This record gives sequence, C-alpha cells and structure tokens, in this order.
Amino acid sequence: MRYSYEYKRNAVELYRQGQWPDTPDGLSTKAFHITVRKWVRIEDACGPDALRHKGNNKEWTPEERYALVARVLAGESNKSVAFSAGIGDGLLYQWVHKYMILGYNGLVNCKKGRPKKNLDMKKINYNKPRKLEESEYEELVRLRAENEYIKTEIEVIKKEIALREKKEAAHLKAKKRQ
Repeated sequence: MRYSYEYKRNAVELYRQGQWPDTPDGLSTKAFHITVRKWVRIEDACGPDALRHKGNNKEWTPEERYALVARVLAGESNKSVAFSAGIGDGLLYQWVHKYMILGYNGLVNCKKGRPKKNLDMKKINYNKPRKLEESEYEELVRLRAENEYIKTEIEVIKKEIALREKKEAAHLKAKKRQ
C-alpha cells in the first residue's frame, strides 16, 4: 500500500505524541505499527523529505553500495545503516549477502530477465528464399537427383513385391485345384 507524504507525516507526529494513528483496512495492527516506527527512524536519520515518494528509484553505483556494506561489516547494525541511507533493510541485506558470496562483483549491476529476441529472425521472409551460392546450388541439384533415384528404386521394389505376391497367389490357387 502506498501512503501519501501528508499521511506519513501525520502518523509520525501522532507517534511522537504517544498515540497511534488508525490502522488502515486490510493490515494487521502489528504490521502497521512496525511501518510507522520505520517511518520515524527514517525521518530521524534523513529528515522529513525522506518520507516523500520519489518518482523513480535511485541508481546505486557499486562504490556507494560497497560503502554501505563496509559499514555493516565494520559492526554497525543492518537496519541503522539502511535507515541512514534511506533504503530498506532487506535491500541492504541482499547487498551484504551478495558481497559475502561474490565479492565486489556481486555489487555490480547486471542485466536481469529474458534476453531480447533476435531481430534477424523476424526479417526472414519464407516466401522469397535467399539466393543460393554455387556450392549450395550444386549440392541441391545432387540431392534432388539422389532423391529421385531413391524414389524410383522404391517403386521398383514395390512392383517386385507385387509380382511375387501375384505369383504366390496363383501358385496357391493351382495347388487348391489339384
């Protein structure tokens, strides 16, 4: 659920006065109280403008990520470093985890998702085949001739089989008459 800046400021002020704002529908009271406490910590660390919704996400460079990870590895708590930077503690946890496994390379952005389709595949027009090279054309002619030879060979074999069956049937008929 996205909350407006005014709503967040109002909730933080009520918290500081010792009161809780009304819990929105669809949320548990406990989860909402955790969210309000998080807003208070973010406002204390970064100022009231940190509660404003930003139009787009900040792109973190690997150096900036490393600086935050180094603070966590030096002994500061994950949440305090995250709140002071104005990011979620889950995101910082992922960065620390990647750094522990992959080192500095784990902090570098990499492309995600499915690779783009090969645009050359769309350009093939099957109604107009490409011009064949001379070696390809010769091979095509040879394969067509070979194909024709195999087809005629199969026809000859079929005719031989039919003749044998005809002779066999005639032979059986002659035996029955005797």
